[in-house]
Amino acid sequence: MELAQVYSVSDFQAVCNQIMETAFSGVVVEGEVASFKVNQGKFVFFDLKDDQSSIGCFMMKFALRFPLEDGMKVRVRAVPKLTNWGKFSLTVQAVMPVGEGDLKKSFELLKKKLKAEGLFAPEKKRPLPDNIVKIGVISSTQAAGYADFCKILNERWGGLEVLVAHTQVQGMAAADQIIRALNYFNERNEVQVIALIRGGGSADDLAVFNDEALVRAIAASKLPVITGIGHEVDESLCDLVADVVASTPSNAAQMLSRDKKEVMAAIWGDMSRINNLFNAEVDRLFLEIKSSIERVGGDIIAKVTLIENDILAQKCILEQLNPENILRQGYALIKGDITVDNVVDITTANRNIKARIIAVKERK
Repeated sequence: MELAQVYSVSDFQAVCNQIMETAFSGVVVEGEVASFKVNQGKFVFFDLKDDQSSIGCFMMKFALRFPLEDGMKVRVRAVPKLTNWGKFSLTVQAVMPVGEGDLKKSFELLKKKLKAEGLFAPEKKRPLPDNIVKIGVISSTQAAGYADFCKILNERWGGLEVLVAHTQVQGMAAADQIIRALNYFNERNEVQVIALIRGGGSADDLAVFNDEALVRAIAASKLPVITGIGHEVDESLCDLVADVVASTPSNAAQMLSRDKKEVMAAIWGDMSRINNLFNAEVDRLFLEIKSSIERVGGDIIAKVTLIENDILAQKCILEQLNPENILRQGYALIKGDITVDNVVDITTANRNIKARIIAVKERK
């Protein structure tokens, strides 16, 4: 008879753990939390149970990203392990509440905690940049929400540069992927704003957006973050901490882009106003020039009138001095040497006369 291999207790425990780690490298188990406690501020212990069974769970407190209470239904990603004391347990890597009621309870507990820290304070919110040309998007590229986002961007303006970090947007692995994408965009600093988008879904589907580490990563972002998560009625902690909140992915696209129809209408409106102002200015200048011309014209006419009157006065004087007028009054014009026996020419208004001078006498 062949003898079975003999193990020491420690070797057998190590082999069992190796087998379980190979077979269940990341098993997901769902159940109800019981006997929840935190030891020394860093070790978390609780039982995960259903109607028939119970499994002990252990995790580090820094990995606990959702508040837990006894009675909550949760889903854990864990590795099964046989402890040194021969107890079977789950070493939990991640935990997430499931079910609308427990998700709501966890949401409110974490919301209260983060609000007290000031993460949601309005004064921490940053506006969207002006003239956005480059957007960093975190989403699943296979999701309908991402397709809607791109469609609206192209319809409204087009020409925007979109850098996409493809991640899961639900499930236990999603939060860490989204955090890595946030860090990537912040480290590269190539975009003006980060858009975190995801279409509608159930409370379980959207639970990732209430992950504490993710919320804190958004709060720490150097770049402004806009969220467009779920439908209008959905609210997440990511929404509360984001700089700008859109009701849906499509609404996020609207907030990040200009509407070319509205821009064209505004341009036409501006052109119309400029045209009206131009015409009004032309009319004003025309009236001003006309007034100036009329004023100058009046001055010229007045000066011309003065000159004309002066000419008429000079003409009147000349008319009075005209010899012909004097002759018509009965006077005569004598030409020649006024001496006795000399012949002179005499001109009257009607006659030319030659006469001999018979006597010359000086007047006294």
